[in-house]
Amino acid sequence: MNDEPEPVGESQQLTTPLEHGRILVILAVLGILGTIAGMIFHSTRFGLGILVGSGLAFANYYWLKRSLKTIFAAAAEGEKPRMLAGNYFLRYIILGAIVAAIYAGDLLPIVPVILGMAGFGFAVVVEAIIRVIYK
Repeated sequence: MNDEPEPVGESQQLTTPLEHGRILVILAVLGILGTIAGMIFHSTRFGLGILVGSGLAFANYYWLKRSLKTIFAAAAEGEKPRMLAGNYFLRYIILGAIVAAIYAGDLLPIVPVILGMAGFGFAVVVEAIIRVIYK
């Protein structure tokens, strides 16, 4: 009897890969439902804040995806991705400046904007629940 686990071959996977498309669809659905609920139960500005925050979450996702793809492509070619890593962190500064401008200009309530931006995290939790229930 051998107590050591068998090695996992390339053809075997322990988990299924993340489905980014489904997470993005869940993010969109949560953003739309949050916008509608915010407009109905609180105010139009609250609902619009969730919508803007969800839009920023989408922008952040695609910007991060592009930045990481560029960084890893440069690293694979043997380059040092110093300036590319700077662009990676620039995204935080720009998104923070947008949120600060929304807050300083009192364009929208800041709480729903941040809730909308956190929508990606909520979408990942919903995806995890779906995976636990159906797989």
